[in-house]
Amino acid sequence: MTDRTKTNGARWGAAIWAVGVLAVLATLPSAASSRLPDRLATHWGSGSPDGSMALWAAALFPALIWAVLTLFIAFAGRRGGAPSGAWAGAVLLSGGVFLAGTQASIVRANLDRADWKDAGSVGAGVAITAAVAVAAGALGWLAGRRTRIPGPTAQPAGGDVMEISAGERLVWLSRTSNPWLHLTAALTGLVAAAAVVAGAGGLIGWQWALIAPFAIASVLVLCCSSVQARVTGAGLEVSFGPLGWPVRRWTAQDIVSARAERRTPAQVGGWGYRLSGLGSTVMLRAGECLVIHPRKGTEFAVSVDDAERGAALLNALSPERAG
Repeated sequence: MTDRTKTNGARWGAAIWAVGVLAVLATLPSAASSRLPDRLATHWGSGSPDGSMALWAAALFPALIWAVLTLFIAFAGRRGGAPSGAWAGAVLLSGGVFLAGTQASIVRANLDRADWKDAGSVGAGVAITAAVAVAAGALGWLAGRRTRIPGPTAQPAGGDVMEISAGERLVWLSRTSNPWLHLTAALTGLVAAAAVVAGAGGLIGWQWALIAPFAIASVLVLCCSSVQARVTGAGLEVSFGPLGWPVRRWTAQDIVSARAERRTPAQVGGWGYRLSGLGSTVMLRAGECLVIHPRKGTEFAVSVDDAERGAALLNALSPERAG
């Protein structure tokens, strides 16, 4: 999978998030309009409302803030910069969560009130929203930093076993992601998030039968949407998802041999983490895979680029194949 494909997948995921948050901000007050006063309380001082907006303005104002924020990030990303992926992920996630949560708190506070001056408090809702937004921003930052991964650093192999000079320490690193799985995770997560916001806004009850399945599906798909394989003197480490968790590790002594092998989704039973007659396979794209034969258990394969050099380095570290 090329860097352009990975970048396009991340951009599509960000675009889905941006459009979804915009839709929530703009439509939430309108969806509850029959239960809201003509003007909504939008500002609180000393615990009581002291400012209001027309319903249409209460929908438009946060949507405009979000639109300006996302456009700024998009233009800044085009100009480039090493940390752009990390800070863009942090701002998009934290900003979207905070604006959507605040909008939901405002709608709930005005729900079923005859006049905006009778609106309830938003203190607890905003406090919870702020805490979740900070956590979301931290996750976005970590995910953005992990997407900037250098290409393989091991030297070219002359055969199945890599030549390692005395005192030399080599590291091989490769990463693959599937943009379609990223999009699936974004869509299912957006459904869960929309249900949470609607519940927080009081439009619907807490529909856990809807929220839980979509949220779990989003997390599981996201964990299988990208993978990083790393070979060092300690052995092989395979980490999953944008945050690099969970992680599977094999020491060099636990691996009998390694090889590069072409595999397809049809051979292993589909996409993601698959169990088949070939053992365990992390299938993110058809083609070259790094395959290891451990001392215990079945073979493990992961679809990453430059698998031949990774296998050669592992073979050089294996007690049976070294030398």
